[in-house]
Amino acid sequence: MFKDLILNKIESAVIKAVQAGQLPEMEDYQKLLRCEIPKNVEYGDFAVNVSPLAKFARKAPAQIAQIIADNMDFSDADVNVVAGFVNFKLTNKILNSVVEEVLTKKDMYGSNESGKSQKIILEYISANPTGPLHIGHGRWAAMGSALANLLKFSSYDVYQEFYINDAGNQINNLAKSLWIRVLQQMGKPADFPADEELSKNYYTGDYLIETAQNYLKENSEKAEDFAKSCQDVLNPSDEIMKEMAVYAKAQMLKKQQDLLANFRVHFDNYFSELYLHQNGYVDACVKKLEEAGKLYEKDGAVWFKSSDYGDTQDRVIKKNDGTNTYLTADIAYHYDKLKRGFDKLINIWGADHHGYVARVKASIEALGDDPDKLEVLLGQLVNLVENGEQVRMGKRTRMLTLEDLINEVGVDATRFWMIMRNIDTTLDFDIDLAKSSNDENPVYYAQYAHARSSSILRNACAPRVDVENNSTLSAFFEKEEIDNLEKSVDLTNLWNDSDKDAVSATRELILKIENFKDVVLVASKLRAPYMICRYLLELAASFHHFYNCARVLNVEKEVMKARLSLVISTKQVLKTALGLIGVSAPESM
Repeated sequence: MFKDLILNKIESAVIKAVQAGQLPEMEDYQKLLRCEIPKNVEYGDFAVNVSPLAKFARKAPAQIAQIIADNMDFSDADVNVVAGFVNFKLTNKILNSVVEEVLTKKDMYGSNESGKSQKIILEYISANPTGPLHIGHGRWAAMGSALANLLKFSSYDVYQEFYINDAGNQINNLAKSLWIRVLQQMGKPADFPADEELSKNYYTGDYLIETAQNYLKENSEKAEDFAKSCQDVLNPSDEIMKEMAVYAKAQMLKKQQDLLANFRVHFDNYFSELYLHQNGYVDACVKKLEEAGKLYEKDGAVWFKSSDYGDTQDRVIKKNDGTNTYLTADIAYHYDKLKRGFDKLINIWGADHHGYVARVKASIEALGDDPDKLEVLLGQLVNLVENGEQVRMGKRTRMLTLEDLINEVGVDATRFWMIMRNIDTTLDFDIDLAKSSNDENPVYYAQYAHARSSSILRNACAPRVDVENNSTLSAFFEKEEIDNLEKSVDLTNLWNDSDKDAVSATRELILKIENFKDVVLVASKLRAPYMICRYLLELAASFHHFYNCARVLNVEKEVMKARLSLVISTKQVLKTALGLIGVSAPESM
């Protein structure tokens, strides 16, 4: 990467200057230096501010910069000094090497080995199997799957998991709710409680009507028998509750899985909370904490000494009625993850789970492992905006669900918009803009750059029309020539143009392509897929600028070949970047 190369050259120059007695010995000075892009492009492509070295060298920044420049051995760049900055303008030769690298590595360009095959379990969404996924789940789904792609591209060994919250009282409420919908479909006089407080213990949404209809198609006789045996519809028997719970949970989970598959989200495993209880993992984990002296009783409840590990207070893990809290199963679940041999546990949770992080970290440490193995990304909410105004979700009957949103704006737009802001920032999702086909819609702008590059390559191989003579001319190239362009192209022809704007746009585009490697590396380390969206928009802008400044076709053939190579490189990086965030790369629009 160019920035690393330049910083290495700076370090080598400093070492030479120290050896020559021009600069004193300086410890850890490298941490103070940054390679940036100058605001004034006339200074160069990159600049390093050496002013932070002044306190060590006891010299003026401009003097330090000149000493470093004088000791610089860098044949691939012109080096100049402005005040306390050492500026670098890269040669055409090293810029050509970027295009050559993309043409050689293709879809692996930008990948890196920073992950070193570290085993990561990435848990996200983890919704209750009690209803449709909402738009908040959609943000975690898009973010999580994009992060998984990004980490894999950086050589992490990523395992994606969905934790099914299927052991709590919500499943009983789901069972009761489905039973009422079944009775209604059978024509029985059944309804949800009119009392607002009592109705909170039911799922009254219309989505269970279809589930009830499906159940009756498969189990009509059993339903009749159940109805006859039921004394109180609001208090069905254990047998009915079990039947409804199993069926409803399976149906809801299947709908969620089908939607996620359509949304290009794929999990390696769906892990059931109920499995932890049924197989004794929760009890075993509680026993382990007890044996370690990390539990105590108070007010008839069992408490975990989480405050010993940085939590604000101790937490109940078994209530005074003998039932476990949600935290208890979560402790067991994370302990199970660690026992499965993962090096890092990454969770994507909503911001309302902020206080929960310390509790789970405390449990990991209490159970004898490293709490820093747990990394939690806390995500903010999504606001829907329509006609310039925020939609009041509680009073809205349409587009409450992720499926409704996808149906309205499409998978590509939904994914891009959900990912394009940092996860810790509230997202305003502009429905009208997301559906639009203009440059103000970020996903359209990025995808159009890929479609434009595809169009240029198609036109290079298509027969031409001579309008003046009303005749057909042969194509500039055979398709095979384009497919094997890297074998015959001379990239020095990228710079054979007297038009300074064309040369400048070419330079800008190549530097932006090379920047992809930096962006991938930083985005994976910071767990920040939004950086890929931002990069896509920057690359698209550079490509559109290049297209407007430099004629690609109908110029001297060797220049065409060189510029088509740059178009191919741009198209490849656009496709790779779009793929990382799970967005398609259309050939035409």
